[in-house]
Amino acid sequence: MLNAYIGEVGRLVAADLSADPTALDRALWLDLIDPNDEELAQAANLLRQELPDPEDVEEIEASSRFYEDEAGLHIHSLFLHEVEGKLRNTSVAFTLTDNRLITLREREIPAFRLLRMRARHYPQLVKSPTHMVLSLFEIKIDDLADVLEELYRELEVVSAQVLEKSEVDLEESLDALAHCEDTNGKVRLCLMDTQRALTFLLRRGRLDSEQIVWTRGLLHDIESLLSHNNFVFDKINFLMTAAQGFINIEQNQIIKIFSIAAVVFLPPTLVASIYGMNFDFMPELHWVWGYPMALGLMLISGVAPYWYFKRKGWL
Repeated sequence: MLNAYIGEVGRLVAADLSADPTALDRALWLDLIDPNDEELAQAANLLRQELPDPEDVEEIEASSRFYEDEAGLHIHSLFLHEVEGKLRNTSVAFTLTDNRLITLREREIPAFRLLRMRARHYPQLVKSPTHMVLSLFEIKIDDLADVLEELYRELEVVSAQVLEKSEVDLEESLDALAHCEDTNGKVRLCLMDTQRALTFLLRRGRLDSEQIVWTRGLLHDIESLLSHNNFVFDKINFLMTAAQGFINIEQNQIIKIFSIAAVVFLPPTLVASIYGMNFDFMPELHWVWGYPMALGLMLISGVAPYWYFKRKGWL
């Protein structure tokens, strides 16, 4: 899909390419979503440079994610969003020139929809292609902050389950913590990638004074979120260790029960084994009180070790 947007009276307006083919030349923003070969060729003709395949954008080497050539600035940045119910980082290829922004991605991303909605009401967002890029990064950082806040609330629930509730399935808590750790890792990757992109834009983007202040503010926000991200990592690791410790304690309690059973029943079993032997000469077998004596001996041999170990505090 190829979408073209024209800046009119400070606002972003979607162009009808079928009714006005010249709108492509006047477009301030070309947005390609999983484009076909014809749409890629149209955008490449405007840029006078081949565009990468959307699948290649995901696999591009880290060293080639930020560069500048005769066509303009090229930035490949990650956007965290939900895909089929799971959070996933999707790479977006930005090509930034003096008069046009070209974006290429394989699927729709909520941040882009929000930018289009805001651009209809806030003319300052479409002053230039660079303004649109910075607005997208600002939306992305706000979304990442929301994800971290939601993640912390989820951790508070898991923390209450692990540390406060005595009867809880700790294996479920471990699954929840593993999900939190995965989400937090994706947030961190996206934050660090955005930090690199903004640093590159600050260094090579020929920004004006307003944009420089804006970019530095975004970098400061990222630093704050990275600190929060580290805190969440530490909390996840603590809860993971605590949950595993409680699981080990529960397992030790089970082993302790088996140990007590062994202490109690082993001596009586020994007595029963002795009197179960089939020797001809066993005087006790002919005693009148032989059977009660054997039962009493078994009882005493079972209770005595338990009482002794209990007194020592070993049980």
